[in-house]
Amino acid sequence: MAMAPAATTASTPILRLERLNKRFGTAQAADDFSLQVHAGEFFTFLGPSGSGKSSILRMVAGLERPDSGRIVIAGRDVSDVPPWQRNLGMVFQSYAVFPHMTVVENVGYGPRMKRRPKQEITATVERLLALVGLAGFGGRSVTTLSGGEQQRVALARALAMKPALLLLDEPLSALDDKIRREMQIELKRIQRTTETTFLYVTHDQEEALTMSDRIAVINRGRPCNATRRKRCSAARGPASSPSSSAAATFWMRSAWRLPAPLPAS
Repeated sequence: MAMAPAATTASTPILRLERLNKRFGTAQAADDFSLQVHAGEFFTFLGPSGSGKSSILRMVAGLERPDSGRIVIAGRDVSDVPPWQRNLGMVFQSYAVFPHMTVVENVGYGPRMKRRPKQEITATVERLLALVGLAGFGGRSVTTLSGGEQQRVALARALAMKPALLLLDEPLSALDDKIRREMQIELKRIQRTTETTFLYVTHDQEEALTMSDRIAVINRGRPCNATRRKRCSAARGPASSPSSSAAATFWMRSAWRLPAPLPAS
């Protein structure tokens, strides 16, 4: 029988990663990695390709098993718990929608599998489609939607399960620049509205600075900088006060690529 999650309080982290280690051959994806994420945060793992950020996210999801260390979600050690018992949602770079289903069927899939009452499913789907800006799209086939619209369907489907934590692995990288910048604002609005904890992975500094409450710069499987977004001036981030030389190098090498800040929504 699966254990019930422990009760959480405002001071209890929703996620604790404790001394995670993971190697793929000679590559160190997580190196004694420890970090805490608090309930209601938009927390971002930021780093270049090969830094270990997506591998660590996959360990949180249960899609990869750490060589050592603990993963604690909502007070419960889930290190040996299968993905479907962790109460997590996940949104991928690929939209991963079900092409043979309508928008309504996609968003309601999880609650249907949980055998929730039909009236409850209908209300949940309608609420989430309105939240992600797809009210009136319910009867459409997802194959007729744009990339941005399909990603909104994937987000609504993940939120329909009321996850303790929503994991997002570079979900905007396949979108064109205009849609990606619009979705940055939309994701933050949705996160604030639902008060869901978001754990987000990106290599894009603009995305991290636009949306995040806190950012951890990942380098060689370790968090080399974790800072609150309010300390990040304009769009230049924590480069003015980095906590390590690796963090400083990452921010300063890429600062010239950052566009102007997005206007306040």
